[in-house]
Amino acid sequence: MTLKVAQYYYKELQKKEANTHLISLEELPVWHRSEELLKVEQELLIPTAKFLFVMPEYNGSFPGILKLLIDNTDIRQCWWYKKAAMVGVADGRGGNLRGIEHMTNILHYLRMNVLYNKIPLSRINEEIDKDGNLLIPATAHAITHQINEFLKY
Repeated sequence: MTLKVAQYYYKELQKKEANTHLISLEELPVWHRSEELLKVEQELLIPTAKFLFVMPEYNGSFPGILKLLIDNTDIRQCWWYKKAAMVGVADGRGGNLRGIEHMTNILHYLRMNVLYNKIPLSRINEEIDKDGNLLIPATAHAITHQINEFLKY
């Protein structure tokens, strides 16, 4: 469901003519500085000034693969003094609040500025359908508000 949420954000950002890229960690080898990771680092991570992290809940936080991405990149060039926004995704009622706060602390350590408006999407199977359409108008409104703030940020 996390990828569906990320794709929803991607489409909404494209509608606003934002220069947007979607990176999924499903197939990207991030457990070491692979050629593929170095290419993503050079072409996307280093030139990017703002990042939107869409993170599923995993063991009360976020998946380790995301931390591996951060750990195996040049943190000064990829992350320092850049901006971030966050979305938590969970089937439970918390919307990955713990993962969002954990990642906030990590991003602050990396000298990143984090948008205050963080969205926890709980009971995600009730929020989005199999085709990636949001089912609850209030959620769509909250996401649009977050996107607008992030673009101004």
